[in-house]
Amino acid sequence: MKAALLQDRGVVKVAGDDARNFLHGLISADVLQLMPGTARFGALLSPQGKIIADFIVVAAPAEQGGGFFLDLPRALATTLVAKLNLYKLRSRVIAEDLSEVLGVVAAWDGEGATPHGLAYADPRLPALGLRVMVAPHRAAETAAALGAALVEASAYEAHRIALGIPQGGIDFSYGDAFPHEADMDQLGGVDFAKGCYVGQEVVSRMEHRGIARTRAVPVRYRGAAPPAGASITAGERQVGIMGSAAAGRGLALVRLDRLADARSRGEPLLAGGAPIDLVKPDWAHFAFPGDTKAAE
Repeated sequence: MKAALLQDRGVVKVAGDDARNFLHGLISADVLQLMPGTARFGALLSPQGKIIADFIVVAAPAEQGGGFFLDLPRALATTLVAKLNLYKLRSRVIAEDLSEVLGVVAAWDGEGATPHGLAYADPRLPALGLRVMVAPHRAAETAAALGAALVEASAYEAHRIALGIPQGGIDFSYGDAFPHEADMDQLGGVDFAKGCYVGQEVVSRMEHRGIARTRAVPVRYRGAAPPAGASITAGERQVGIMGSAAAGRGLALVRLDRLADARSRGEPLLAGGAPIDLVKPDWAHFAFPGDTKAAE
């Protein structure tokens, strides 16, 4: 088992008598039935349905103070707190950024338990493993309790990329991407059965009409990693943009319709001039050009 302190992750706490109903009515995840120690993947969207911040929502047990803790990109913590405070109006809710005192440890490739911090299974995909909110200086102690080797965060990034899980800020842009484009609909980040939330009408329309033409998809490459932001081309046409990459695997934000056209013409895909191949992960259930299954 491996564990890593994810220094780019922060923690926001949402507490108060109205916290559960407040979050439920605001974000894309259903938190009404969220039990202590369990987590859901979700996002706060703009009224236009675009992702402001995505996060993992964890319900804390009463002995740990209760409330809800959001595991999110640290760079977005201040923005998210400001947005939550804007929406709360008269709700009895307190939102605070705890990123200075709490960090996130990810553990994968094994099973373990720890008495330290707030532990929860990553709700996006079982292979992503366990996460623990804990003071950063206790990362090594937490890893030891899990029976895991403490490794660099880059090892977790390679694991995430190999699984084809997009990360905001590099695989899609906050404020510009819809949940479907970031594959949140595939990874449990959108509850289509719940009631209204901010941006819900747009997201539901995309789901029911099947109009998500752009997706973050896994790719395979050989040699040096194509740089993030490199244009992905087929023939003379740009079909996407390269995102994160490590150890021969990467993610790319692509137009599926343009990829289908390129495949029908037999045109190879290039990222910054280097050849790449699409890889379909087992968790993806959307129409995929070529329908190639992931392989190690």
